Amino acid sequence: MVQKCAHVFIPEQLLAEIDKLVGKGKRSSLITEILDHEIRRRKLLQILDGAAGGWKEEDHPELKDSAYA
Repeated sequence: MVQKCAHVFIPEQLLAEIDKLVGKGKRSSLITEILDHEIRRRKLLQILDGAAGGWKEEDHPELKDSAYA
């Protein structure tokens, strides 16, 4: 994967917490992992929001009394 440098500002206390967890040499990998996770989560939420209302009871009358029936 091609990597690019991005200059970001991080609060001093947060940076200290990152360093406690992984050390200064692993900052980028932790931040990349966290960003990847958050981007995937937000994309999933967008998909779920887009699908809201897709299931209509009138389209599935056979399930009126329950799926078990």
